[in-house]
Amino acid sequence: MSLVDRIPAAAVNAVDKAVRGGVADLRRMPRDAITGSPAATLYRYRPLAGVPVLDAPPVLLVPPLGAPDFAYDLRRGCSLVQHLLATGRTVFLVDYGPIRFADRALGMEHWVDDVVPRAVRDTCADTGADGVDLLGWSLGGIFCLLATAADVTLPIHTLSVIGSPIDIAAVPLVAPLRPLAAVTGGLGLSAVYQAIGSFPAPLVSWAFQLTAVDRLVTKPLTVLSRLDDRDCLAQIEAVDHMMTHMHGYPGRVFGQIYHLLLRSNDLADGTLDLAGRTIALKEIDVPVLVVGGRNDVIAPLAAVERVAELLTGSPDVRFESAPGGHLGVLTGRRARTSTWVFLDEFLTEHT
Repeated sequence: MSLVDRIPAAAVNAVDKAVRGGVADLRRMPRDAITGSPAATLYRYRPLAGVPVLDAPPVLLVPPLGAPDFAYDLRRGCSLVQHLLATGRTVFLVDYGPIRFADRALGMEHWVDDVVPRAVRDTCADTGADGVDLLGWSLGGIFCLLATAADVTLPIHTLSVIGSPIDIAAVPLVAPLRPLAAVTGGLGLSAVYQAIGSFPAPLVSWAFQLTAVDRLVTKPLTVLSRLDDRDCLAQIEAVDHMMTHMHGYPGRVFGQIYHLLLRSNDLADGTLDLAGRTIALKEIDVPVLVVGGRNDVIAPLAAVERVAELLTGSPDVRFESAPGGHLGVLTGRRARTSTWVFLDEFLTEHT
């Protein structure tokens, strides 16, 4: 596009940002609560008008802690929920809501043994399906892996995990901290999160943004240089909106992540001791799709790909790499032609 052609588009976008508050369409896809409890709410998204509903297992989305549930529904035109609905799939999501101080004693086993299994069974009960296509991003993917391995009777048809680091030793961001944590036993950090009861939402947002500090610094220049690119501006706005709505972690979950995963890297060998028993990933006996982001510093490819070697009980394990960082691999602009395509092909083949 020539400079002459870019000027009118840039002018329209500048006016919309200044006068209307932005260019991103942040409306959420309509949904209805199916079941609810203090622990979590299960939502069913309404089908799109004019799109025939597939005779296929429902898709159940499991968010991580820290990120709001609308990470799967970031904005119109770049929403995984919207995409799945457009393909005719029935879509559910389990939402935990903001973490409260009263939740400080909850551990990972709460999500592995209660929240995820209950959402799976309630989804099947609501639709009459005999299994769900379970999908988790980041820590949500780890919850899904552990829940599937812990109870092989769960009605799970397929499992998809996106940006879920299994081998923490392969994460350069935390590698320098592991020797220090090994020497101290994590006592200093343990005292902090035990005292305050949680890892607060502002710190979660700050930590997430710190992983892309270079883009944070250059963002004003990016906005100016791409002022004629409405889709790019909308994505930046949607990500900024998500960053201001991050949730905290319960203190006990944060402690488990720190001690079991970061310090000891227990899951890298395919097992995790949780709530008095050992969960082995080799027990997973359903098809699994694993997707890692090529530019992901939180869950780099090597940390994500490791799980494919551990799923020896699965009849079909696929690993794919896609462009993007930790959020971008799930719902970035390039995810529309990479991650979402991999997911469509995987689900279609196993329908």
